Amino acid sequence: MKNTYYKIAGILAVASLGIGMTIIHSHPPVGTKGIDLGNFDNAISPRTDFYNYVNGTWAKKNPIPASEVSWGSFNELNDKNQANLHLLLDEAIADKNAAKGSSSQIVRDYYSLSMDTVKLEKEGISPLAGEFKLIDEMKTPADLIRVLAHEHMIGSDPMYSFGVSPDMKDSKTYAVYLFQSGTGLPEKDYYVSDDASLKEIREKYMEHITKTFVLLGEKEEQAKKDTRSVMDIELNLAKNSMSAVELRNINAMYNKKTAKEVADMTPTIDWSVYYKGMGITAPAEIIVAQLDFMKEINRMMGALPMSDWKAYFRWHLIMNTASKLNKSMADEHFHFFGTILTGAKEQKARWKRCLESTDNSVGDALGQLYVAKYFTAESKKRVNDMVTNLLAAYTDRINSRDWMSPETKKMAIIKLDKITRKLGYTDKWKDYSSLEIKRDSYLANFLRANEYESKRNIKKYGQPVDRTEWGMTPSTINAYYNPSMNEIVFPAGIMQPPFFNPDADDAVNYGAMGSVIGHEITHGFDDQGSQFDADGNLKDWWTAEDKKKFEEKTKIIEEQFNKFEVLDSLYVNGKLTLGENIADLGGLTIAYYALKHSMIGKPAPAKIDGFSAEQRFFIGWAQGWRTNMRPEYIKQMVRTNNHAPPMTRVLGPLSNMKEFYEAFNVKEGDRMYRKPAERAEIW
Repeated sequence: MKNTYYKIAGILAVASLGIGMTIIHSHPPVGTKGIDLGNFDNAISPRTDFYNYVNGTWAKKNPIPASEVSWGSFNELNDKNQANLHLLLDEAIADKNAAKGSSSQIVRDYYSLSMDTVKLEKEGISPLAGEFKLIDEMKTPADLIRVLAHEHMIGSDPMYSFGVSPDMKDSKTYAVYLFQSGTGLPEKDYYVSDDASLKEIREKYMEHITKTFVLLGEKEEQAKKDTRSVMDIELNLAKNSMSAVELRNINAMYNKKTAKEVADMTPTIDWSVYYKGMGITAPAEIIVAQLDFMKEINRMMGALPMSDWKAYFRWHLIMNTASKLNKSMADEHFHFFGTILTGAKEQKARWKRCLESTDNSVGDALGQLYVAKYFTAESKKRVNDMVTNLLAAYTDRINSRDWMSPETKKMAIIKLDKITRKLGYTDKWKDYSSLEIKRDSYLANFLRANEYESKRNIKKYGQPVDRTEWGMTPSTINAYYNPSMNEIVFPAGIMQPPFFNPDADDAVNYGAMGSVIGHEITHGFDDQGSQFDADGNLKDWWTAEDKKKFEEKTKIIEEQFNKFEVLDSLYVNGKLTLGENIADLGGLTIAYYALKHSMIGKPAPAKIDGFSAEQRFFIGWAQGWRTNMRPEYIKQMVRTNNHAPPMTRVLGPLSNMKEFYEAFNVKEGDRMYRKPAERAEIW
């Protein structure tokens, strides 16, 4: 149940800027006004490969550090941001008189215990003793369900996910959702595909499970037997799960059932026991995202021996807590999930891992300290002005679309006008008064924070939807659009160079921050967001003819990205990444026209470093995506992530924009050129 917002938001298609991690960008060297010419590869023509023209020399000079799966401008800024957060944590640790329950006390005790490696080694796995005892004592199906509810409350994820989020068809009301979960590998294909590399990962996954069970004290033979039980359960769950592409079909996941219908569908589950354990009265209705998945849970509940479930529950408990335990357990966890899956050679510095854990568990407490020291009202004001300009440009673009009828345009404008903007940080911090962060153990604090978040989520049921809630902490360097709220959200962390650089000219700022704003607005009108109306309800507001034209245009983008080869014989999945690719093209287009609108009535900007304002706009976009990536991470990203790899996020949108062609004199025969009939233009 940890991070329920994003588990359940998977149904709601919450769309962020990211590429599978927090997306962040670096401050360009002082004096370049937003662009560092030293990063360019002038041996490459901008008309041949604009990404490497802007970033080629940077890529050669910046190998991936051993602890990273990729390295780019976002990592560089992340280091800067983490250094600032580290100072806050050091100040909190030094504050011996922090009042109990204050942000300083919560952050101080959580972080300091996570850093105490001597204590962690002394404890070993003993902080989990009580949890393992609960699992070992399971005897009946009711016992299993009781323990399942407990595991969900403390952040473990066996079997399925359960949580509360706005009803997709009634955005003023909170609904209970059931969602597929309970597997350890990243996506369905990792279990069912005959691809040789995925078969190898499955074998290594099983080796990892066995080694982990041995570290827990099991004999080798028993560990292998338990591993087989775990893998059999996860394989059956995976076979009945939706794939990454199928999860983009929102309507297919809206299956509202009465509590009785759910109980009749899953008679082996004692839902009264589960609801009691979750601290919720039986809901009148439940939205079941994957019906076949829950039917398989029901079948296995009636067919498998308790010994198999015990092994499976132990595995999911340790998988979700191993990084918070002693070195041998954390290292084994990293070996598989860090090295095998994504190619990282070594773990990040401990203080960075502990900082990330602190932000994940008590992010609002850390966030209050962050905004007090590092966030300026001036940044918020100027970004807010940019949002206003982007929304105005979007209105003009919608009205100019020759493929949309007046009726659909009217509805689109209504939706655009009702978009809520959230900038900087929440106006209503989480109330941590019911959360005890103690000096007993790192793991105990982690589990208590998870349980606090679970209870906070469950308490929403039956209450009016809280439209002030944020899904990211203030220090996060990212942004998102939430269709059920019809809102765009930009945390304080993103309001710094080069997204917004007070030392850069407007062209660079619009190419960077403006395109991010436009990207998030466009998510309200991509292939998923466009299915929600102005109030955040899953409701068709298009004419049938306009919808058909829209889908024809988006199909062009899908087919374009299917042809991007990112490794030998590995191509981008255009269907999986469609929403983000629509948002990139739309966001960049809208930002361009917002920039042009801002220039009306003013003298033409002088060239800087030999580049016109239009050219610097596109350079600002391209430099933000400079990234070196490990092949293992690229493979996982292509299979599981709804964002395309960074290079394609530069080449794809620009190859569709006549404005880019005009800025850099791109002609037929150039590699960046597409024939007009083959270009995608939506927003």
